[in-house]
Amino acid sequence: MTESQSKQATKRDKATAKRRNQILEAAVMCFLERGYHQTGVRDIAARAGVSLGNLYNHFPGKHDVLVEIAALERQEMEPFLKILAERSATPRVLNKFIKAYAKYLAAPENVILSVEIASEAIRQPDIGRLFLENRNELVGALTNLLERGISEHDFRQLPDPNQTSQLIIETIEGSAFRSVLMTTPMRKITNNVLDFIMTSVVSR
Repeated sequence: MTESQSKQATKRDKATAKRRNQILEAAVMCFLERGYHQTGVRDIAARAGVSLGNLYNHFPGKHDVLVEIAALERQEMEPFLKILAERSATPRVLNKFIKAYAKYLAAPENVILSVEIASEAIRQPDIGRLFLENRNELVGALTNLLERGISEHDFRQLPDPNQTSQLIIETIEGSAFRSVLMTTPMRKITNNVLDFIMTSVVSR
């Protein structure tokens, strides 16, 4: 391949990636506004400003779009994994994680999209696999933190640190879900969630 051909190929690749992201962003907005099942591929194409044929060049169907969004959720988890890997005092790290995750879920669109993905994860094995991979990585990182805290005597002895990690995450997510339903800002709930979790695990 000549230098000129290589540049043209790179340009095409960038254009393809840009169009693909455009479709994904449009799909997210449609899913947030209408819900997954009420959204059709024509709605996504119209929102993205592309033809139906162009959309099908990138994704075989609506399900494949959601699979891609579920895969991209892994990137959203990266900041929280980095926090949990910090080597500071474990209560400080846990405190920081709870606040950061609650702040992320304070955006209603993050809660709604998570619910859409989770509901489809129950029905669709491929989405379920991606959902569980993301969740297990977050739970695993939190479990490692709890186990370190127990060994350093910062946290009390827990019957099952892995189960406790899942309960911590579910408490934050459940509170965020309630905040959306009741139109109560997450910032008004976070301090109570923080106190509940820290009181449950920190050594007295």
